[in-house]
Amino acid sequence: MTGSTRTPSRTRHKSPESSVHRKVHAEFGGRLPRKRPVAGTSPGSPPYDKFPAVSHQLCCSHLLRDLEDAAQSYPAAIWPRQIADALRALIHAANLARAQGLAAIPGRDMTGHLRLFRHGVRVGLSQVRRVPGVNVEQPPARLLLECLRDREDDVLRFLSDLRIPPTSNQAERDVRPAKTQQKISGRLRSEKATRDRYAIRGYISTAAKHGISTIAALHDALAGNPWLPPVPTIT
Repeated sequence: MTGSTRTPSRTRHKSPESSVHRKVHAEFGGRLPRKRPVAGTSPGSPPYDKFPAVSHQLCCSHLLRDLEDAAQSYPAAIWPRQIADALRALIHAANLARAQGLAAIPGRDMTGHLRLFRHGVRVGLSQVRRVPGVNVEQPPARLLLECLRDREDDVLRFLSDLRIPPTSNQAERDVRPAKTQQKISGRLRSEKATRDRYAIRGYISTAAKHGISTIAALHDALAGNPWLPPVPTIT
């Protein structure tokens, strides 16, 4: 009896760009950006950055997880927890301002936390140096800190526009039922049934986000008068 042979795996070259996707979770929030000037939380990976006239909000939940990983990797460092605490405080300030119906976050609620956030990033960059060499894989914490520095606008866009959620949690919840079905059954149905299913779920999910009753939205659609979201104003 001959034993089975296993084909040796091929070793692929790890580019710095692929390291970002693998190591920095904030670079893939799991949601495609909408084709509008200000999108919801989106991955922020290079392909998505090429969408014209689209701004991004990186998922702060993923950033906070990465900062927790950094705190475990550098237990004596202060900067991971300082950045994380400042980011949580900024998210809280945005949530409070939104709940109060304010158009913007009061400066007194934001200035100090924003200063601590930026100071923590600068300190982290000074302590976690880049590894010299071309095409050398960098420490995950270094990639995270560079992301926080170079893409600050995309990390903190929720501060300048309270309509933007700071995380992609809602987007992930929206796709969870479909992924759960796929895991249980091991497959999706036919392409047509899958398209119809997602069209219906996308319709009622969008309607619910605009405060429209799911039953009312379905009734209007079946009656030939489907609800349509308002056209966003491009500024």
